[in-house]
Amino acid sequence: MDAALTRFLETYQRLDKHNLASLGDIYAKGVLFEDPAHRLQGLAALQGYFASLYENVRAVQFAYAAPWLHGEKAQVQWTMTLTHPRLAGGRPVAVEGVSLLRFAGSGKVEHHRDYFDLGAMLYEQLPLLGPVVKAVKRRLAS
Repeated sequence: MDAALTRFLETYQRLDKHNLASLGDIYAKGVLFEDPAHRLQGLAALQGYFASLYENVRAVQFAYAAPWLHGEKAQVQWTMTLTHPRLAGGRPVAVEGVSLLRFAGSGKVEHHRDYFDLGAMLYEQLPLLGPVVKAVKRRLAS
């Protein structure tokens, strides 16, 4: 499974709107993908979701920290730096998260669950909503 995890991480580093078919190299056909905003079943649904995500992305980069693998399960801590014209005035946005992965016997991911702060990635970066979300977070923290 070490090779499968390495292939997974390398695929995400190269992923863009022009090579989304490469998701089929790392995900099983029946993959279950979950993040704070979505729950998708199947490779076709996942590729459609990524097509909409990557449509206007100017750049995305992942920095990985401390991935671990135990049997068929893996955990990967990451920082994603995303540049999108509608977020943060087109400036790069960095978001930390963690992915929990379960690999099938084929070496492909059959379950992928992401944990990250959706507000930090999306809502805080919007011109009108951002200041409101940041103010609410500051109030909750005090």
